[in-house]
Amino acid sequence: MNSYSYRPPSRFSLFPPVIKNLLILNGLVYFAQITFSGMGGPISFIEKYLALWPLDAHLAGNVSFYPWQLVSYAFLHGGLFHLILNMYALWMFGAHIESAWGPRRFALYYFVCVVGAAVAQLSVSWYEIHWLDLRHIAPTVGASGGVFGILLAFGMMYPDYEIYFFPFPVPIKAKWFVLIYGVLELMNGVSGGASNIAHFAHLGGMVVGLILMLKWGYRLPFGKKRT
Repeated sequence: MNSYSYRPPSRFSLFPPVIKNLLILNGLVYFAQITFSGMGGPISFIEKYLALWPLDAHLAGNVSFYPWQLVSYAFLHGGLFHLILNMYALWMFGAHIESAWGPRRFALYYFVCVVGAAVAQLSVSWYEIHWLDLRHIAPTVGASGGVFGILLAFGMMYPDYEIYFFPFPVPIKAKWFVLIYGVLELMNGVSGGASNIAHFAHLGGMVVGLILMLKWGYRLPFGKKRT
């Protein structure tokens, strides 16, 4: 039997506990964001203290980096579509993984990817400020770093699972889907075009996820297949 074939978890749950709680918490935080938007000036106090600000953000005004932002930023989102897209991807790929791993390992993996994505984004921001002399200070929000880590894990665990990539009605195997997304993020990040998307945070989540997966005994699904 092909060791790369998709095998659903024996105890699959549509809404396992960590996924369910993440969906609820992200929804509640977004509700708080829109409720308190505009309170405290142009930047709401929620964004001021919970979004991920660059290490040198204090140079530009009354915002600063705080250690808890390494996690809290992942519960904030830039709009309803941003929230829905991230939560759908988290549920779509994460439910399979949490059902296979259990809540503890899944939660550990997710939040390590979230922190890894934050560190990657902070590093790039520091480089842009100190080496490229770019003084545009902007916060990073969204669960995308953790979601990209989940996507990486799904591609390694179920590489031959077929995914329909909107808007193309042609299925693509998960391993190629992940590889294509990773290459696109790298190209967009290196190109440095005007964008409010934190491409290097996405890559950071994937790289940290890859390190964890390899440490836990998983391997890249591009070698010779065992029978």
